[in-house]
Amino acid sequence: MGANSMSERVDHPPLTEPTAWRGVELVVNGRPLTAQVESRLLLSDFLRGRLRLTGTHVGCEHGVCGACTVLVDDVPVRSCLTLTVQCAGTHIRTIEGLTTAGKPLGAVQRAFHDNHGMQCGFCTPGFVMTCTALSEAAERPDEDHIADELSGHLCRCTGYRNIRAAVRQALDETHGKGQTE
Repeated sequence: MGANSMSERVDHPPLTEPTAWRGVELVVNGRPLTAQVESRLLLSDFLRGRLRLTGTHVGCEHGVCGACTVLVDDVPVRSCLTLTVQCAGTHIRTIEGLTTAGKPLGAVQRAFHDNHGMQCGFCTPGFVMTCTALSEAAERPDEDHIADELSGHLCRCTGYRNIRAAVRQALDETHGKGQTE
């Protein structure tokens, strides 16, 4: 084998495989979308980069901090661990999809506001999305379930006291008074 043929193979590798792109149909914040996405494109990158929905924050990129949590078919998921192609045929809600301009805040957003359930705000979208799922559940979740759901979120500012108060207020409003800590 000559030096030129070796050089050509190394210098001109294929950039992508023909099967690396997939068409997906999904609904994001009530809006039906069809997109061509690379098979390995993370949902967080699709939402932030392609759709410009930057309320979904990316912190650790390992599914540990919870800042990137969105609802996929009303279930909280870490968008930094989810491929966009996995969401084909689903309904996705981000923090931007909870309230529209000129409309009043929903119970969860109002509870976070009333209880000062944020400081720097970086973790807030993830907490709000998980709390939204809890508040939309058919029955009020018990304290153990709430603690389990919130344990997947990290906040470096608040100490969680105001966040837990916000969650309790939102659940009281959507499910009636429950057990408190």
